[in-house]
Amino acid sequence: MARETEDPGMAKASKVKRQRKKKTKENKTRTVHANLLYDNAKGEENPNRHYANNKIKTTKYTVLSFLPKNLFEQFHRFANVYFVFIALLNFVPVVNAFQPELALAPVVFILSVTAIKDLWEDYRRHRSDKEINHMDCLVYSRAERSYVEKYWKEVRVGDFIRLRCNEILPADVLLLSSSDPDRLCHIETATLDGETNLKQRQVVRSFFDLDCDFDPIKYNSIIECEKPNNDLNRFRGYIIHRSGRRDALYKENLLLRGCTIRNTEEAVGIVIYAGHETKAMLNNNGPRYKRSKLERQMNVDVFWCVIILLVMCLFAAVGHGLWMFQYGDKRPVFDVLSPDGTDLSPIMSAIYLFLTMIIVFQVLIPISLFVSIEIVKICQVYFIHQDMELYDEETDSHLQCRALNITEDLGQMQYIFSDKTGTLTENKMVFRRCTVAGVEYSHDANARRLAMYQEMDSEEEECTSHGGTLPRRDSVTSHQTPWSVRLTFTHFSYSVLSADKPSSDLQEKDITPDPQLLDKVNECSSQMDFMRFHSQPMSQLPSDLADVIDFFIALTICNTVVVSSPNQPRQKVQLTSTKSIQSNHLQVNKGSSSSLITNRSSNKGCSSMLSSPSAESTLTKLDEEQPPRDLEHNFGPVLPCYDGKAWNLEEGELRYEAESPDEAALVYAARAYKCSLVGRLPDQVTMELPHLGKLNFELLHTLGFDSTRKRMSVVVRHPLTDQITVYTKGADSVIMDLIKPPDTGSSKGKRQKKIVNRTQNYLNLYAADGLRTLCIAKKIMSKEQYACWLQHHLEAETAIQGREELLFESALRLETNLQLLGATGIEDRLQDGVPETIASLRKAGLQIWVLTGDKQETAVNIAYACKLLDPEEEILTLNEACALFNFTTFEIYPSSSPSSSSSSHTPPFMVHRLGLVIDGRTLAYALDKSLEDKFLAVARSCRSVLCCRSTPLQKSMVVKLVRNKLKVMTLAIGDGANDVSMIQVADVGVGISGQEGMQAVMASDFALPRFRYLQKLLLVHGHWCYSRLANMILYFFYKNAMFVALIFWYQFYCGFSGSAMIDQWYLIFFNLMFSAFPQLITGTLDKDVSAETLQQLPQLYVNGQNSEEYKPYMFWMNMIDAFYQSLVCFFIPYFAYADSDVDLFTWGTPFTTLALFTILVHLGIETKTWTWMNWLSIAFSIALFFTVALCYNASCPTCYSPSNPYWTMQRLLQDPLFYLLCVITPVAALLPRYFYRACQGTLFPSPVQVGRQLDKLPAETCRNILSLSRVKVGSPLSPKPPFLSLAKPSPKGCNIKDQRSFPSSRASIV
Repeated sequence: MARETEDPGMAKASKVKRQRKKKTKENKTRTVHANLLYDNAKGEENPNRHYANNKIKTTKYTVLSFLPKNLFEQFHRFANVYFVFIALLNFVPVVNAFQPELALAPVVFILSVTAIKDLWEDYRRHRSDKEINHMDCLVYSRAERSYVEKYWKEVRVGDFIRLRCNEILPADVLLLSSSDPDRLCHIETATLDGETNLKQRQVVRSFFDLDCDFDPIKYNSIIECEKPNNDLNRFRGYIIHRSGRRDALYKENLLLRGCTIRNTEEAVGIVIYAGHETKAMLNNNGPRYKRSKLERQMNVDVFWCVIILLVMCLFAAVGHGLWMFQYGDKRPVFDVLSPDGTDLSPIMSAIYLFLTMIIVFQVLIPISLFVSIEIVKICQVYFIHQDMELYDEETDSHLQCRALNITEDLGQMQYIFSDKTGTLTENKMVFRRCTVAGVEYSHDANARRLAMYQEMDSEEEECTSHGGTLPRRDSVTSHQTPWSVRLTFTHFSYSVLSADKPSSDLQEKDITPDPQLLDKVNECSSQMDFMRFHSQPMSQLPSDLADVIDFFIALTICNTVVVSSPNQPRQKVQLTSTKSIQSNHLQVNKGSSSSLITNRSSNKGCSSMLSSPSAESTLTKLDEEQPPRDLEHNFGPVLPCYDGKAWNLEEGELRYEAESPDEAALVYAARAYKCSLVGRLPDQVTMELPHLGKLNFELLHTLGFDSTRKRMSVVVRHPLTDQITVYTKGADSVIMDLIKPPDTGSSKGKRQKKIVNRTQNYLNLYAADGLRTLCIAKKIMSKEQYACWLQHHLEAETAIQGREELLFESALRLETNLQLLGATGIEDRLQDGVPETIASLRKAGLQIWVLTGDKQETAVNIAYACKLLDPEEEILTLNEACALFNFTTFEIYPSSSPSSSSSSHTPPFMVHRLGLVIDGRTLAYALDKSLEDKFLAVARSCRSVLCCRSTPLQKSMVVKLVRNKLKVMTLAIGDGANDVSMIQVADVGVGISGQEGMQAVMASDFALPRFRYLQKLLLVHGHWCYSRLANMILYFFYKNAMFVALIFWYQFYCGFSGSAMIDQWYLIFFNLMFSAFPQLITGTLDKDVSAETLQQLPQLYVNGQNSEEYKPYMFWMNMIDAFYQSLVCFFIPYFAYADSDVDLFTWGTPFTTLALFTILVHLGIETKTWTWMNWLSIAFSIALFFTVALCYNASCPTCYSPSNPYWTMQRLLQDPLFYLLCVITPVAALLPRYFYRACQGTLFPSPVQVGRQLDKLPAETCRNILSLSRVKVGSPLSPKPPFLSLAKPSPKGCNIKDQRSFPSSRASIV
């Protein structure tokens, strides 16, 4: 019985659980059906109806929503709410001070200006949206039985789209068919990530074997995929066929909106995501909003202005109450009755007057300050963009400012965190040296050739001009090299390496082979040719020669390089059309394909690992009987013997497009030894060897490079041995751990151990020379081993949960017990001007940390080359073994400095002549909560910090730790996707538009073409922007306080009644019109020191770091000065017109005039650089005031009876006393400030004032003074941190050494 009663409950619970599980699954996935099946059905029956259409709308407003929505957004700014409240308060009769309509004028003007700006920006977005939405594309129509033209906005999820060559994709499309015989579609993703090299996408596996054109009518499958997201490097899903078969979908099957079809005549796909659900639109976040440090300080002072306002109003209210109280029961004749006609008590009168005074004194809060700051920042950004010294001619790129509201932060930076590769270096790799089978080949001839190119570059830099038309580079990257910009040619041949070619292209491609290694390659190829001719097994080849040929095979095929023709950069080379190749050499197995796309910048574990859509079909093939192969079928015709001359044959006609410069450098190096990559298909890689001709390697699987594994592998069937071979290349720190332990009992094992030891020694030497190192290894698998691995890998590919982890484990099973073949050393040269830039920034007081993923030896050598580390300073090296011990015992640093670390000014720690080098594993310990404070204490006490082998996450954690713990201003600069998190965490993020795409640029606040431009951006433009805005804000506070105080002094003579002797028109428009223009000009154009002096004296940058232009006491000094000047401007006219019969406005109008003159002369005292625009703006302000006053006084005979402003200004201009007041009053008011500035500049000049004095000297004299480097004005100009040796012996395991014995680094080494 109990069981019976339990069953319904259990069944119900089970049903609820199933429904919840189904609902969860539905929330995580989307199901896409073909719209053709529902053409005749009602709209509500189409399962795709809930998905977004393809019409995009990036505008914020509509015609109806503009006014309410824009006002709502503007009222998010507290100042606007305050001013609207004041204006509405003026409509209350009891407390009003001005005409209600007039009081609304300023706030309406401010809101209108902002609204018009927002409307214009939105209209531009609307026009852009309309243009995009009305682009054409071909969509399949069931009624027409063909593809018809439709607008992009009419495309829906589930539509079939035909794509043509050079056409832009209108939506995210799943590729179902391609006219390419290999079922590939080539795309260019420059609009998404800035990379102009071709990427391959492939048709969905189940549609790969179609013998005829794809027919949308016959399509009856259902697609289940993930919800729309902004991850460009991930796409997961399944396609379910009517038979019930499910095939996995990958990012290699998805074509993203905004990409361009290349090298493919025609392709067909089904729309998966449309409109705002596409990945491109989800990544379109627009400019980021940040609040600058100066703005945060300003908000504090706005708050103090509110306090001052309330105090003044309270003082006036109490004064009015006491004034009324002294009359007792006798009401004064000027008393104002309440609305109901009764007398008001003194307390109520005081309360009403308090509100009235808020209206009268409202000008104390600068309503135009916020708008003026926005205008000035926009102007500053414009002038920064116009600086031609920040323009890079070779890449044709300017500085980009993506965050308009933090320009002044550029002048207050204290810490710089920089990436290395591509940021400090060119990221253009040049092959230098290699070791194969334990033998090192130094490539001395190649080194001499590189030295010759560098000499040519230096001569061209001095002799040639920057004119001429620059051709597009034919290298693997999208930018020209630094040396090609100096050549004045307009065209050169891509097919032959000639003297007219840019020297950087020659450095990267025209590699001089090492004679000994070339002889071995030729000997090996000759023996293999002999064995082939006599049908001998390849296992008889000597081990040293076998390793050599395997080494170059790995260099050639273990990559994702796409081969194309340079004459048609977007046209793939069709090997089948070459007469010298038999047709059966390139037969494609349609059931086998392999992804050729990698994402070397990914930082998400194994998310970039390539899955192989051919896994299932490959597994099926392995079970089939393999017929005996004729080795002749794997070769092309035999080519003539080669000598050691440079490679100038038909391979020079090929163009290699690689996703990383490292891959291209290795392919070009292999080509120099006649091992050339000549073709790549989805399931086959073709290379050419000397004597042997072309070999076709069947590509079984590709495991792409990612930042977690730090290696890539290809699984191929070797055409010579018919063995399944794994070729792996990657970082030495990873590959060396995966090498199979040698069996020392056998001669082969001893040989392997010897190779490993020798290779490790050479790797250390390469790293000491600053070369980037890669290890090459291989592994031979039996058919059964590979089939077993493939089965497990297929299960990992089709897993729903934890796919990345399973794929990582699967890759690890494949890439173990490797045989080491050799290693390479590649040079990545420093960018021009990097050492000088770093030296200049350090003189400016900036702490520079380099965070790199390179190994420690390479990073240290680079640090010496770019002058981050000084040979005279000691190096503290923290490795994993000493991490815990070091941080718990190294107590000298925190004990030798104040305990407080919250200062935002110059760090209180004493900076020692020390350099800190820390590796990634140690950094993981250091960033632990229990050790981060001690790590930070050690790091900030060192002059330089170098973090090696650091992951993208560690980079961002280091920046966040320094920013939050030390309360300093941080700047992060990088060029790749692995730098994005660091860039976003820092106060200011700078992206370098380099060789690794545009991910860093899109995430940054500022984008630079070169690292060296950072010097002028910070030291010059940053200094100017900060100085201008800081002085403008302080001037605003002073100006408003000075004008309001005039009315406050008058309250003592009018019974604190809230009356004003100044006409309300002048009161309202004084700040908005009469005094607005000069301060905008000064805030935009003022230069306290010239650009040349700021760059020659980097120490002047400390002025912004310490906030010397805007300290808290300066606000109060300005307020005191404002009240003093208002006293002078009030009482001089007061006593001048005492006992006269002038009316109120005739007496009050001079106050406005004198205040205007005083604040304009005050601005003149604070202006450092005078231009014709400064003079014009001041003249315009004075002319505008008198013009408005004369017109207004002539047209208003009975405005405010009994007193009225009629003819007031006309009478004053006829009075000599008025002119006398206009001279005496401003002089008396500004004399203290002028005296202070004169004395301070003469007796106690600041470094900036000294720099300004240098600008006034003759150019020759100034250069002589600066060249002597003897300018000494206090410590900021000559910071010389004392060198303190360690008081304690270094902990065991930590390496502290005198680097004076370190080998000198070369400037070209990176």
